[in-house]
Amino acid sequence: QVQLVESGGGLVQPGGSLRLSCAASISIFSINAPGWYRQAPGKQRELVAAITSGGSTNYADSVKGRFTISRDNAKNTAYLQMNNLKPDDTAVYYCKAKVQWNGSSWDSWGQGTQVTVSS
Repeated sequence: QVQLVESGGGLVQPGGSLRLSCAASISIFSINAPGWYRQAPGKQRELVAAITSGGSTNYADSVKGRFTISRDNAKNTAYLQMNNLKPDDTAVYYCKAKVQWNGSSWDSWGQGTQVTVSS
């Protein structure tokens, strides 16, 4: 089954930046309406940012002005640029998107990538 693959997580100091990437595990598959979610220990998974099928973007209030979601259609890849990171941003970040191929479309999740913000 085709899945999404995230990359770009890691350990960063407060105030630092990271860029997460998300693509289908098979490059010929395209993705649409990507969204980034995160789950911190002991907390529910929450939506961080998303691009709707119409192209508009939505952000959680806690990340507005610091995070930017984008997509590169030529590379079938979605990104989450995270600036001015705070310790509260520490979580596993997941990508969700509609994977499309040969006229079919289905929702898929990535395996998650750890982001740790600590000095």
